[in-house]
Amino acid sequence: MGRRSKKRKSVPSPRIRKSWKQLLWENVKSFGIVIVAVLGIRAVVIEATVVPTSSMQNTILVGDHLFLNKIAYGPRIPFTSLRLPAIKHYQHGDVIAFVSPVDPNIVLVKRLIGLPGDTLRMHKKQLYVNGHPMEEPYVVHSDPQVYPDAAGVPTELRRRDNFGPLTVPQNSIFALGDNRDESFDSRFWGFAPMSNLVGEPMFIHWSYDAPTDVWTATDLTQRLRDDIDIAEHFFTRTRWSRMGKVIRHQWGSPKSNP
Repeated sequence: MGRRSKKRKSVPSPRIRKSWKQLLWENVKSFGIVIVAVLGIRAVVIEATVVPTSSMQNTILVGDHLFLNKIAYGPRIPFTSLRLPAIKHYQHGDVIAFVSPVDPNIVLVKRLIGLPGDTLRMHKKQLYVNGHPMEEPYVVHSDPQVYPDAAGVPTELRRRDNFGPLTVPQNSIFALGDNRDESFDSRFWGFAPMSNLVGEPMFIHWSYDAPTDVWTATDLTQRLRDDIDIAEHFFTRTRWSRMGKVIRHQWGSPKSNP
């Protein structure tokens, strides 16, 4: 009979203890990778923003928090002047987010009204596109007063209700707010470069009923007070019915009987 082979006892491998410096470095690396990934997604794919004014009411309300699709119009590659290819063409009626031509620190949300080559005009609040008076079901007029383009009328009110005709130049857009009487838009600061486009709003992920000054406060003490107030009234002032609402891209049509 053959000899029985003796079973060898497995010897546990010695544990390698890492120093606190190695553990710290690994945690820092992991955290850094997460931060870079989040910043990359925010810069190129999707970004959250809040609308602080009523310029797009009733399409978008003050306090609506939106997700922006940044891939649609070709996002800018961080730290370069290059942009990725766009997957969507600009169209009349698109609700767009773009960097303000007046203040590069502000992102505006408006409706795209004019594309390169379009001739635009407004007369007593009536918009004309390429000579056609437009029916715009999304537009709100909060002020019943209509001001003529006449001497003696304040410049701001004349521009609000009257402009043009003007032609949109190449590589530019003309954008207006849906709440026409309460919107600071292309009527006042002119055309916006297409390179300023950031993306298009997709849907509302949270909506909270609070005035403009809550969302635009810069004083840290006031912001802390506002945050505490939001926390206290979160359930009663959140507009639950608006959460998940998709932002409609809608364009008007020429009036049949101008």
